[in-house]
Amino acid sequence: MKLRIGKIPYANLFPIFYMLEKECDCSSYEFVEGVPSVLNKMLRDGEIDVSPSSSIEYLRNPSLYRIIDGHSISSKGHVKSILLFSKIPIVELNGGTIYVSSQSETSVALLDIILKKFYGIQCKMQVSRNPENSGAEAFLLIGDDALKYGLRFTYGSRLIYDLGEIWYEKTGLPFVFALWIARMDISGKQELLNKLVRDLNTAKEIALKKFVEIAQHSPMKEFMSEGDIVSYWERIDYGFTPEHKRGLDLFYRYLKELSYF
Repeated sequence: MKLRIGKIPYANLFPIFYMLEKECDCSSYEFVEGVPSVLNKMLRDGEIDVSPSSSIEYLRNPSLYRIIDGHSISSKGHVKSILLFSKIPIVELNGGTIYVSSQSETSVALLDIILKKFYGIQCKMQVSRNPENSGAEAFLLIGDDALKYGLRFTYGSRLIYDLGEIWYEKTGLPFVFALWIARMDISGKQELLNKLVRDLNTAKEIALKKFVEIAQHSPMKEFMSEGDIVSYWERIDYGFTPEHKRGLDLFYRYLKELSYF
């Protein structure tokens, strides 16, 4: 029997998974790779046991999951990988269409909140496999796609809005993009889950001290310098404290106000 663990192949989680597999005994784990939206469904359907998962997935189904304390993918300010690219100022997008990725519902919901609650405007969200090639007035990219496009971006042709930065400026709270959560009903695997929690704590503790070393092994080297990779990881907040919980609670409140639940 193995613990089935979702593995998101994004740069933001690379340090954690790299150290988890390098420093810990993973023989009792089965890693299942997928983008957030796919892993969310697999976790919901019981096809995997635990995963870093979109915060909106947890907020929609809190009775299904338990949070692994101390771990998240969050931001306090700009995060560089949740970006809105627009030909016009954001306040002028009212009534228009924004093309978005289908990979992360949390980021799309955050954009919706930012537009409606912080700027008082409404836009149609159009899901696209390649938002950057849509020719749209504005599009949202997340994860590695946002990092790559941002690097080859021709400044002056579009404005860039970092959603993590806007959230923090408007609320003063971290934004929790993803949580490590486990299904409640993993009977017979509690000891394996306890082991994973210990291993995650170890992996995070080591990773936060060794970004420079880990960057030497990152696939991101194909399009970023090691220094830029380290700088990116240093912008991410991997913890989950009472302050993060307040940010998550505010996100939940806004989602309810906008009838997501």
